[in-house]
Amino acid sequence: MIASGPALEARNLAKRFDGVRAVDGVSFAVRRGELFGFLGPNGAGKTTTINLFTGLARPDSGSVSIDGIDCLRDPRAAQARIGVVPDESNLYPELTGFDNLCFCGALYGLGKAIRKKRGAELLETFGLAAAGERKFAGYSRGMKRRLAIAAGLIHRPEILFLDEPTTGIDVAGARAIRSLIDGLRREGTTVFLTTHYIEEAERLCDRVAFVVAGRIAALDSVERFVQPELARHVLRISCRGLGGNTAEELAGGFPDFEFRVPAAGEIRVEADRPLPVGPLVRFLEDRSAEVTEAVRVRPSLEDVFVRLTGLEAAAMAKEKKGGGR
Repeated sequence: MIASGPALEARNLAKRFDGVRAVDGVSFAVRRGELFGFLGPNGAGKTTTINLFTGLARPDSGSVSIDGIDCLRDPRAAQARIGVVPDESNLYPELTGFDNLCFCGALYGLGKAIRKKRGAELLETFGLAAAGERKFAGYSRGMKRRLAIAAGLIHRPEILFLDEPTTGIDVAGARAIRSLIDGLRREGTTVFLTTHYIEEAERLCDRVAFVVAGRIAALDSVERFVQPELARHVLRISCRGLGGNTAEELAGGFPDFEFRVPAAGEIRVEADRPLPVGPLVRFLEDRSAEVTEAVRVRPSLEDVFVRLTGLEAAAMAKEKKGGGR
């Protein structure tokens, strides 16, 4: 019988730690076969939400269900349907990559022959066959993340939780992991992905929830989020010698435009009509700023996120792992 209803659902979910609301009245549903992104800064409640679904934490109020199963009433049945890849590896450094996969298979009740066959297949699929007999401790960070994802798939779950899978990984490694995640979605696996990389969410996800201070600020498809922004005109100006109140002066000289300074030496200009590059550049040069570049920018999910949350994407991208639930 084909299951119906959402793959995952949270209703009025709440959790506090030491008086802090890590998750504050969150409600959402994840459709079967979709790649659902939970996007927000460290401390927004992303990992806590996963822990509430996977049984590592109990909610103070509200409910969570997996495949229609109440996670509080029947946690074992719910957990049998999922794979989990935490933000910190839970594999054993003294075991080889292959033995780690076989051990995880045993935990899920797979027979010896099946888990060995499945382990070999996953090593091949994830580009780790040559390292299968090496100890996990000797793997690079990117290899460790790939093996952790493989371990989460050893029992062929229909639903996979991925908590910050590319944080701290080099560009090539992150690209490989994103390709693997996209492949899982195309094969029909339901993926719940937490990330604080906006570009990653835009590239991979079908729908995205913006999470700030334990609440969902907005939830929609990437396409529907971005579509209204496409009517906006955006210009990025790079320059040297910006004064501390340059944005305020620009706003006074061009009241119909919006100005932000997302990073040192950069000004972002937005408007509902075409932007006059020449007058803006001359305005800055008249104030002793040296303009090095003026580029028209295609609006993105980052623009939506900044507008709805007030958080700068650059600040999120610089966050280090840890330090928040």
